[in-house]
Parts: sequence; structure tokens; C-alpha cells
Amino acid sequence: MNSLLSRMSSRSVVMTIARAMITSECKSVEMHHDAFKLAVSIDQTRFNLKYVSINDIKRGFVCRDSKQDTPKKAESFQAKVYVLQHLIQIQNGYTPDLDCHTSHIACKFKEIPSKIDR
Repeated sequence: MNSLLSRMSSRSVVMTIARAMITSECKSVEMHHDAFKLAVSIDQTRFNLKYVSINDIKRGFVCRDSKQDTPKKAESFQAKVYVLQHLIQIQNGYTPDLDCHTSHIACKFKEIPSKIDR
């Protein structure tokens, strides 16, 4: 299952998968096992790629139309995080598991520029 963040058509789109850096043609796009001609943002979809084994990709990998900017690995990112009812003090170096679409990723808080207690 994949969450789309932009439009995707199943008509021979060439996709690049980040991290694995695999490029392949998209054969079809499906939603709930039904074929789709066009998927839009936030649709929960499944797509089939030519000549790509399930062993070549992992949960959380990102893919994008190769004609647009190819996806890139982020060494770091800045986020606004809301924490509710946490038992311990959160400080630099804290490493929670964040949910990103269908994957769970450990992200280390390198620097916390500000905190607001409400």
C-alpha cells in the first residue's frame, strides 16, 4: 500500500524508487484490487512495476515519476512536532519512532530549537 502525494497515471509512467535507485515502468495502478487509470493525492494505492522484485524494495521507500525530480534521501529535516502526555522529558538526542505513511522510522532529535508547554 502506498500513499500518493501527487497525481499518478498508470499509462507507462517510468518511476524511480529512492534508496534502491531502481528505475522501472509502471504497469498498473490499483485501489482495493480494482484497476485505476488515474490516482490522486492521498489515495491508498498499489502499483505494479516491470522487472522489480519484491525483495528489491522495502516499506517506506519513496518513488516518483522519473520525468519530474527524482526522489532523494534526506540526511536531516526540520519538523513541527506535537507531543501529548509523554512520561519523560524530551531533549536533544531523543529518538522516537515516527509514523510516515505506512512505515515506522526512528528519527533522532538533533536539536530542539524551542518548546512550548501548554
